[in-house]
Amino acid sequence: MTRLDQAFAQEWDLAQAARRRGDLDRAFYHLERAHILGQRRTWLHVKSHLAMLRIGWQRHDGREIRGQLARIVAAALFSRLWVPVGNTGGANVRATQPMPVPADLQALLDNEIV
Repeated sequence: MTRLDQAFAQEWDLAQAARRRGDLDRAFYHLERAHILGQRRTWLHVKSHLAMLRIGWQRHDGREIRGQLARIVAAALFSRLWVPVGNTGGANVRATQPMPVPADLQALLDNEIV
């Protein structure tokens, strides 16, 4: 398992623990970080959007649900071709908008061979 895989798993676990506690904002924060780490790997990219969809559903947030449904399809089709670097994956940002990558995540991405 690579350091990037370990970091994704850690963010995923933190998101799931926060969701189980009912802290959906914290869960979404960790899913955004997982999304940044996994967006070049199709399954991890799709998985992060599925979890964001679940939180959108729990919040009864129609905008998030619609946004995640579109992003799930795009992630499945385009993850290996092109991704907007640093995009956090939520429906609150344009799906094609590159964003700054947090320094701790950038260090992991710099060492990743794609």
